[in-house]
Parts: sequence; structure tokens; C-alpha cells
Amino acid sequence: MRKNNRHNKMISAKDIVSKYNISYHAVNHYTDFGLLQLAFKKGNVRFYDSRQVRQRLNKITKLAREGYSLRLIRRKLLGV
Repeated sequence: MRKNNRHNKMISAKDIVSKYNISYHAVNHYTDFGLLQLAFKKGNVRFYDSRQVRQRLNKITKLAREGYSLRLIRRKLLGV
């Protein structure tokens, strides 16, 4: 996990839900599945790099619209 960097704007899981109109369950699933990388945790609040979240969610949405499953999306994004 990376520590907070002054150049990286952080976003909480709760803020991802409201900003990108996805469910909290989806954020958890994407994190557990490796599609979103947790930057750090403070208590029970998880923080992510906002730029990475925006880029990843855009790619996930695009690939999902093209018919890719989450497993294939993960493979495309992470090479896993």
C-alpha cells in the first residue's frame, strides 16, 4: 500500500459511491478483485488515489459495455 502523497488526491470509498454512482458493494468487489487499488486505510475508512479510480472505472465501464466479463476486464487491466 502506498502512503498518502501530496501530489495524489485521495478519495474515500463513500465518495466513490456518490461521485461515480456505483454501489458500495461494487467498490468492495472491485477492491477485493484487484480492479481498484487501496492507497491506505484510516480506521474503517478506505482511501484510493482519485486519478487511478477515475481511469480504472472509465476502463471498466468501457470494457463492460463491450461485453467483457469482470474476469476478462481484470486480465486486460492487470495482466493476471
